[in-house]
Amino acid sequence: MDLTPDRILETGFSFWSSKTLLAAVEMEVFTVLARQPAGVDVLVRELGFHGRGARDFFDTLVALGFLARENGVYRNAPETDLFLDKAKPSYVGGILEMSSRRLYGFWDRLPHALRSGEPQNEARQEGGELFEMVYSDPDRLRGFLTAMTGVSRGANMTIAQKFPWDKYKSCADVGTAQGDLVAQIALAHPHLTGIGYDLAVVKPIFEDYIAGLSLSDRVKFEDGDFFTLEMPKVDVILMGHILHDWDLPTKKMLLEKAYRALPEGGAVVVYDAIIDDAREKNAFGLLMSLNMLIETPGGFDYTGADCIGWMQEAGFKDCRVEHLIGPDSMVVGIK
Repeated sequence: MDLTPDRILETGFSFWSSKTLLAAVEMEVFTVLARQPAGVDVLVRELGFHGRGARDFFDTLVALGFLARENGVYRNAPETDLFLDKAKPSYVGGILEMSSRRLYGFWDRLPHALRSGEPQNEARQEGGELFEMVYSDPDRLRGFLTAMTGVSRGANMTIAQKFPWDKYKSCADVGTAQGDLVAQIALAHPHLTGIGYDLAVVKPIFEDYIAGLSLSDRVKFEDGDFFTLEMPKVDVILMGHILHDWDLPTKKMLLEKAYRALPEGGAVVVYDAIIDDAREKNAFGLLMSLNMLIETPGGFDYTGADCIGWMQEAGFKDCRVEHLIGPDSMVVGIK
């Protein structure tokens, strides 16, 4: 087989494709087209574009599969219409908006992160730690929590369907953000009560979200700092996109606290972009681990075998890994 540089060049220039999609999300192209398919002149006017480059931009989105075009009229592809229209509850663009505004620039410093082992985000200029900065700014916090809901929605709904909830009566989502994980579980299983556990500043954002889903009678907020306090005593403790934020001692500490809080027969459910045990297939999980290098002092993603080992060290048994959706999998342990 003749070797070619095609894959190398495609990957090396993939930031062109990435930024084109991110710009389209940020400028609400898909939201506008969800209301009404349109030609280039209408889109230029509605989106406030300069005429130069506009046709190339929209046609690039066609070539990438994000738009379709017929007789000069552009419309969303099925996936972008479902997931990138801000008017739909299935919108996942929040995390892409954050990627465009924050992460895109920080990743330019990946070589420095690899040499120094230090975060390359706002902490580099402002000092402090990522979550301290996010939680101290109400606007930044609300945007961050909304983005977390978008990126987690598919996995949350899958957990609500896939886990044997008929065996349990209560659950707590530790590091709950807006509360979408516990909300999706409660929506699917009316017999369950749930707790969203997070810092007190999250409470009004959580309660607004839960009230909007008419779940306030069964899903409550409990404020607490999992570094200093014990976790709520429930049948199932969940941690979604939480464990990868922290260094190894903190990961183990959180699992130990979960074990202490659970009754015998209770379960812990951890989910992240779990890396395959051979560390060669889940590229997104590995890239997410590099993102933790960029974003945190000690965070990293991990394999299912890694997590099972930590769970067993904490005392859990019957541990297993189950795929959820996309790059995400959950690791389950029983007390």
